[in-house]
Amino acid sequence: MTELTGKTVLITGAGGGFGQQMTRQFRETGCKLILTDLNESALRGVVEDAGDDLLASVAADLATEAGCAAIAGTCTAKDIAPDVLVNNAGIGLGGRLDHVPGERWETLIKLNLLAPMRLVNLFLPGMIDRDRGHIVNISSLAGWVGSPGLSSYCASKFGLRGFGESLAADLEDTGVQVTNAYPCFSRTPILDSPQYGYEERREVPENMISEPADVIANVIKGIERDTLHVFPDKHARRIHYLKRFVPWLIPLLTRQMQAESVRTGQETG
Repeated sequence: MTELTGKTVLITGAGGGFGQQMTRQFRETGCKLILTDLNESALRGVVEDAGDDLLASVAADLATEAGCAAIAGTCTAKDIAPDVLVNNAGIGLGGRLDHVPGERWETLIKLNLLAPMRLVNLFLPGMIDRDRGHIVNISSLAGWVGSPGLSSYCASKFGLRGFGESLAADLEDTGVQVTNAYPCFSRTPILDSPQYGYEERREVPENMISEPADVIANVIKGIERDTLHVFPDKHARRIHYLKRFVPWLIPLLTRQMQAESVRTGQETG
């Protein structure tokens, strides 16, 4: 079991929908916080929410090696170290790969997959030396099920899932734990991600969208229980079981959802 009270938690993507909930809910468990996001404007609100529990905030572009190094440098300069590293920062986009500008999907891979690997590489040695720590990767149900129009996003989230699984095996004899979380669609800005190559915009049906507060509450429970794989909403759990036990149903459900997303886009457009 991981006891969070009094621990220092580093949250990437702190200004986003999940990041804001993490800031509030980790604080409620008695944690101290290190917060980072792309720019100061994204950080402003969560820094205020963190109050006296904020140890540091860093504006950094985690899609770059220098951005990841800046976070580690700030921690070193302030003589603080995360007990829990939450790799939450990420972006999404939709469209067949050859319709998406190359620089867009390459940036996505750098932020969604390379940044977590770089940050773990920077902070893991200290966790091992202290014989305690927890690495949390916010993957996605798109890390279990490949979906049309999400090839680059799925590549990044499948990669993050594999990274976390392998890392957990590597760390089995240490005091460092790993938790991977796989939310389905949630009410965060990623729902408004850019789309390429579609004649009409596609929207996620309302009945498939979960609330970030509920998702993060379940992620934190998974961290406390040292659970490796966490499916933090009912849609993620349901589709994971279908993928596991009746995988032949997934293409049919995917086609149905694609048709519904087109209809929803037409109604809201």
